[in-house]
Amino acid sequence: MNDVVLLIIIGVLSGILSGLVGVGGGILIVPALVIFMNYNQASAQGTSLAVLLLPAGILAVMNYYKQGAININHALIIAGGFVAGAYFGSKLVFVIPKETMRILLGIFLMIIALKFLNFFTFLSGLFKS
Repeated sequence: MNDVVLLIIIGVLSGILSGLVGVGGGILIVPALVIFMNYNQASAQGTSLAVLLLPAGILAVMNYYKQGAININHALIIAGGFVAGAYFGSKLVFVIPKETMRILLGIFLMIIALKFLNFFTFLSGLFKS
């Protein structure tokens, strides 16, 4: 498959996922670039962040805003923390070994998936007397 076509597919799917459930970069773009485009972890993350740097989600944000589904004050506070965290995180990615970064991303995604599936609540219910 042509690289441009594959990149368009990654972009469209991550846009749909982002607009639908509020995720895309770390969950779809980064793994897709690593798996299908043979990017290393740091390049995939940097490219994903470059996508987010542009006003990529502005149309989705407008739809959520029209429905009253955005807390602007909280978004601004999170954005401030995000800027600081992204700066320090981008420094760490070049210090931590590539394989470790890949494992950390996989573990993080697994924990998030288990949390959303209420797995931890299920487990705690198993051990109650």
